[in-house]
Amino acid sequence: MIINIHKTSYEVASRDFIRSGDASKSIKKTLNQMGFASQLVRKVCIATYEAEMNIAIHSHGGEIILIVDDYTIAIQIIDRGPGIANIEQAMKAGYSTATNEMIEMGFGAGMGFYNMQKCANVFKLESKKNEGTKIDMIFYIECNED
Repeated sequence: MIINIHKTSYEVASRDFIRSGDASKSIKKTLNQMGFASQLVRKVCIATYEAEMNIAIHSHGGEIILIVDDYTIAIQIIDRGPGIANIEQAMKAGYSTATNEMIEMGFGAGMGFYNMQKCANVFKLESKKNEGTKIDMIFYIECNED
């Protein structure tokens, strides 16, 4: 069985709110060009945008990696940040550590991890204090989409 693989990496800068969202837009364009169902593309892009904004808001920058094969779309998030002190608490819908400045900009509703987990078929989050956070999301490609 032949497995076709597409891999692309995107850098996300800390506090660069002008370009924040560009990786998600680029991933959307790539997946649409590859012919994936709009509902699947929407889920991938919602989850990716949430992760991208978390990098911009909470970390010192990071990377988003898109890997597509014949069966899955995988998104890997690796940030250079302070890490998450309490992952269980951070996973709760509505929990946020956003500063007042970020909230005034419209961020920090505390739904990022919740939305990522809801959209992805597989969601894995690893974080160590002062070492950053790594998120793996996998989206299954269904045979009969749309």
